[in-house]
Amino acid sequence: MLKTIWRFIWKATMWFFIISIISVIFFRFAPIPFTPLMIIRCVEQKFDNKDLKLYKDWISINEISPNLQLAVVCSEDQNFIEHNGFDFKAIEKAMDYNENHSKKRGASTISQQTAKNVFLWPGRSWIRKGLEVYFTFLIETFWSKERIMEVYLNVIEMGDGVYGAEATTKLFFNKKVISLSKSEAALIAAVLPNPRKFSIAKPSPYIRKRQTWIIRQMGYWGGVINYDAPVKKTRTK
Repeated sequence: MLKTIWRFIWKATMWFFIISIISVIFFRFAPIPFTPLMIIRCVEQKFDNKDLKLYKDWISINEISPNLQLAVVCSEDQNFIEHNGFDFKAIEKAMDYNENHSKKRGASTISQQTAKNVFLWPGRSWIRKGLEVYFTFLIETFWSKERIMEVYLNVIEMGDGVYGAEATTKLFFNKKVISLSKSEAALIAAVLPNPRKFSIAKPSPYIRKRQTWIIRQMGYWGGVINYDAPVKKTRTK
């Protein structure tokens, strides 16, 4: 009996690794049709008797404004180009901060957020975090930084039922994402930590302050991200 159980566990584990690796390689080239979070939000809307809302438009990285690419790096992960999926300095700083503050600070990189959004579900369990580490390692191995950014900006939640940069820009600015100004890109990036709490349409003083800070960081970087020959230009708050 015990031998049968171990055989089942072994086979299940091997199939998980095979399927996960094939999936990551496949999505290195193919658009992401939907994510677990999109499904969860749709189910929540149904149970809350709300209208089903799911706005998303997949576009290539070449159609996404360089201003927005830079804004999210400055806002979410200034070491995105340099690290291999995990920013250990940021993790150490977050741990030191969390020891002395009730409001916790995270240190997830854009790569980690992409892995979580595409392959996993929201949550803080150790199992989910362990899988996040695994999938982050996979996408950093098989995807380029440019592809990680492309997927991130196409699937990230940016409002109630709104996902991705193109749908967000059409909804809130009535234009294509390629045409975003620095100010508009910074505003979108400013709400990313909690897009269901903060509003792009009616930004609070806190969001305006973050927007100003992000614009300043974008200036330090020189206005663009060079994925092929990155130059570190980070600044702290």
